[in-house]
Amino acid sequence: MHEHHAKIKIDFSGMKRLALVGNPNVGKSVIFSHLTGRYVTVSNYPGTTVEITRGIGIVDGKKVEVIDTPGMNSLIPSSEDEKVARDILLQEHPDVVVQVADAKNLRRTLLLTLQLKEMGFPLILNLNMMDEAEQRRIEIDIKKLEEILAVKIIPTIATEGIGVFELKQSIKNKIDSENPYQIKELSETLHEVRKRQREVIKLSDLVLKKAPRGTLFLERMGDFTMRPLTGIPVLLIVLWLLYELVGVLAAQNGVDFMEEVVFGKFINPWTIKLVNWLIPLPLLREFLVGPYGLVTMALTYAFAIILPILTAFFFFFALLEDSGYLPRLSVLLNRFFRLIGLSGKAVIPMVLGLGCDTMATMTTRTLETHRERIIATLLLALAVPCSAQLGVILGMIGGLSRWAAVIWAAVVIGVFFLVGYLAAKIIPGKSSDFVMEIPPLRIPKFKNIFVKTLARIKWYLLEAVPLFVYGTIFLFVLNKISVLKIIEEVASPLVVSFLGLPAKATEAFLIGFFRRDYGAAGLYALARAGMLSPNQVVVSLVTITLFVPCIAQFLVMIKERGLKVTLWIVAFIFPFAFLVGGILNFVLRFFKIVL
Repeated sequence: MHEHHAKIKIDFSGMKRLALVGNPNVGKSVIFSHLTGRYVTVSNYPGTTVEITRGIGIVDGKKVEVIDTPGMNSLIPSSEDEKVARDILLQEHPDVVVQVADAKNLRRTLLLTLQLKEMGFPLILNLNMMDEAEQRRIEIDIKKLEEILAVKIIPTIATEGIGVFELKQSIKNKIDSENPYQIKELSETLHEVRKRQREVIKLSDLVLKKAPRGTLFLERMGDFTMRPLTGIPVLLIVLWLLYELVGVLAAQNGVDFMEEVVFGKFINPWTIKLVNWLIPLPLLREFLVGPYGLVTMALTYAFAIILPILTAFFFFFALLEDSGYLPRLSVLLNRFFRLIGLSGKAVIPMVLGLGCDTMATMTTRTLETHRERIIATLLLALAVPCSAQLGVILGMIGGLSRWAAVIWAAVVIGVFFLVGYLAAKIIPGKSSDFVMEIPPLRIPKFKNIFVKTLARIKWYLLEAVPLFVYGTIFLFVLNKISVLKIIEEVASPLVVSFLGLPAKATEAFLIGFFRRDYGAAGLYALARAGMLSPNQVVVSLVTITLFVPCIAQFLVMIKERGLKVTLWIVAFIFPFAFLVGGILNFVLRFFKIVL
């Protein structure tokens, strides 16, 4: 899920500049938030920080520009992210460079440290995650390492704020020293590369001490989640917990309370009375509280139906992120993804798609080949529902039999792999090798989960709810000029005869062009009104899941893959979604299956 921050233009002129650099997944974003007070996603999977984040930090009462760079393992770039991070250092000439490092992986850290020193950057080494190093009985002689490197080293546990004050003091001292520096050229010869590697080994042997220890429980659990024999049952348990939390608890109890009590007994009746009393114009009254009213439809859908479900989903998703489970899922599913022309690395965009397909489409640029990027974009647009849509879907299925959930999931997953397999056969090219850094499995921290959940709810309120309002206005206008009725009549053979749904369902597919979750919410309202049978619910949900991407995702697809590829994808998805829904309707009727 993409965290959307307020886009405020900040004048950084006259400020000292601080760059945070380091390997992927070492806590740069947490340090950034401590320095600036601004929240940035704290995720345990690599390769997602593509954009550059800047903020203002206060050091000794003075404003400092702080730059959070993408993760890099070396100043000799082997990926787009590393090139961007290196270019920031070379072109923006920061006054201080803070290398945030994972204390558990000192050897990997020191290679980048030596390169930064060789180029002459004013460097502070921040050894983060000291608590995890201690758990593994790893001891680092920090004083000795400082003397050898001639670099100030600050140990921290950033998630708990330990050592942050000392880090700020070191930054202040480094800025106050104001020693001008000249960037030196980094030698990329094989001889120099090997020399640095030997120096790293020598350094780590001098300052590193590992006490013997037994295997930690979390390490064993982390291994279990990556082995097919134990990992698949763990995945099934995770999916079951997601279903129970989102589809049963939030969708039934939460939605019932919000829709029937908060909106049904208070907000809607009071608003209708107030509007009827204050506004004499019938058209304006209908615009606000009619069948397609801003309050009675748009806000009711957004807050009573979707928000409770979405909050539960965001909470569960943040739990998975903070635990470090998601990269292990990549390893577990790598073999299956090979069948569809992708590697396990593509699991990350797919899982991100369960948060926001738009952001997930942007992260497909981290995949190594053009072929993989096209296949991943196609599958995201076709068969990966975003958090809001998935939440509503789970809410609808939660009130039906378990077989309804099984059929929906089987069809969507089957389509995902079938289309992916065919795309891999048709689209020329080859898959890349799969190499991924696996962070340790961690006990999630409540603060991280709470802040992430809150940030994503804020994103939903600021960016998704306005689209619900626009969609409702669109339906209101179509209804007033009688176009909605014409569309329902034209679409009747497709929606009623082929899909076996009521004509009213046409509205849900129509507003699905704005946002698929809004379309799903329309189907949810029909189901709660008793207008859809369990069979019709499953057919409609399969169709809306496979429906065309929302406007935001469509625009990002054009930006990332080009107009031609995007139009081909949409031209395939639109009829294909109805075809699958129609076939499912036929199969259920032919075999007389009643859910």
